[in-house]
Amino acid sequence: MDLHSHTYRHSYPYHKKHPSVTVTKKRSVDDLEEADLRGKRVLVRVELNDSSKIPATAPTIQYLINHGARVILCGHLGGHGDEVTPSSLRDVAPVLSQVIGTTVVMASGCIGEEVEEMVAALQDGDIVLLENVRMYKEEVENDHCFAEKLASLADLYVNDAFQTTSLAHASTLGVTKFLRPAVAGLTMKKELDYLVGVASHLSRPFAAIVGGSKLSSKWELIEALLDKVDILLLGGEMIFTFDKALGRSVGSSLVEEHMFDLARSILKKAKDKKQVSVHSIPNGWRGVDMGSCTIYMYACHLAVAKTILWIGAMGASNISIGTDAVAKLLAELSDKGATTVVAEGVSIASLERLGVADKMSHISIGGVTTTALLQGSSLPSLLALDDAV
Repeated sequence: MDLHSHTYRHSYPYHKKHPSVTVTKKRSVDDLEEADLRGKRVLVRVELNDSSKIPATAPTIQYLINHGARVILCGHLGGHGDEVTPSSLRDVAPVLSQVIGTTVVMASGCIGEEVEEMVAALQDGDIVLLENVRMYKEEVENDHCFAEKLASLADLYVNDAFQTTSLAHASTLGVTKFLRPAVAGLTMKKELDYLVGVASHLSRPFAAIVGGSKLSSKWELIEALLDKVDILLLGGEMIFTFDKALGRSVGSSLVEEHMFDLARSILKKAKDKKQVSVHSIPNGWRGVDMGSCTIYMYACHLAVAKTILWIGAMGASNISIGTDAVAKLLAELSDKGATTVVAEGVSIASLERLGVADKMSHISIGGVTTTALLQGSSLPSLLALDDAV
């Protein structure tokens, strides 16, 4: 057995009745008609922090300009507190212009007289991009005065940056105190339709695959899923924390000793647990990826699933055998009619590299926000949007 090509996974299948999760549906931009939009200034919070997500902004923007709105785009590139220095969005404006198919004019800031004059000059169907909102420290502080000034540029608000809804920032939460309607964009609507469906109205058996390197970053999600899923497959390097907590030898594999009590608690909550492909790892060896036995056992358990959620990598950093195997497996199950929802970058990158991304029912771009929604955490900027009638 080549221990360099194996890690060891646990599967905890259990089948029982689960109550539905009630999530209030939000109004979206396509609930607004031309009479609501023509000639109106619309502040649109968009996701610009990742170039791969920029095309996802197009449907909402196209809907607005096609209905005569005057669009004011607001976003960020880097910058969150003291973590990353914010960068100018000037190079993003021409990319947006190409994606949308019309000119996007760049503003010099987010507030102030010059920006106000630029917005006042907009005609129906025009688009202006405000400078990186995180260049203002008041943004992450959700400063009331800053939010009011930002909101004063517009008549209504659209949030299409799903990944920011877990943040209580001025451009995501503060402005909603001054602008109505305040609705979700089309990309956010798509995210919510699938993710709320996963949490509430899904076809069973419902299986979840959760990977990653550290249990400390996934334990809340795992505990939340325990009450929702029929089959839970845990993978990634975090599995060695479970193994070590149970007294198994894991060699020099990654473990978080401070998580041992929580690991044992999770295992106790997973009733009727069944362990898959468990081996001892000699001292000096480290488990880094899934082996063929574990992959086979995953396939056996997932074969009966009608809905499958996958979050997180199956192996150590830069090792993709297990992650790619799960990607191929989900593609096969999608072809057989299973609903497949995938979140987090490593999983998505594997799907794209293998050319099977289009086989998934939904690929979430929400990252940690997707996880937060599924584990029942509060998303303040989502809650602030108008409820559907």
